[in-house]
Amino acid sequence: QVQLVESGGGLVQAGGSLRLSCAASGRTFGFYPMGWFRQAPGKERELVVAISWSGTNTYYADSVKGRFTISRDNAKNTVYLQMNSLKPEDTAVYYCAATRSSTLFAKYDYWGQGTQVTVSS
Repeated sequence: QVQLVESGGGLVQAGGSLRLSCAASGRTFGFYPMGWFRQAPGKERELVVAISWSGTNTYYADSVKGRFTISRDNAKNTVYLQMNSLKPEDTAVYYCAATRSSTLFAKYDYWGQGTQVTVSS
């Protein structure tokens, strides 16, 4: 079992930066691929970025490539999402998630409670 708690959301002006953190509990954290999803009002939840358990493989949605960076510190049981050059369309609730699968695109089994990111124009 893995419990996930996100932090770091907030209100920022367009062009600004935020760093989200996801603290995990559970002995097997280091073996799970992790992802950050987001859901904007009236839209479906989407996978934004993901990272393999080793950190070797990553995925970035086209909409965030070059602006967002995912990283993980397995010793600290934490995953990070550095978001730069934020745009109003990045406004959403951001969720951290973990999957027991070996692939980044499988069903995600564990979810955090979400953290709000609001980008003003």
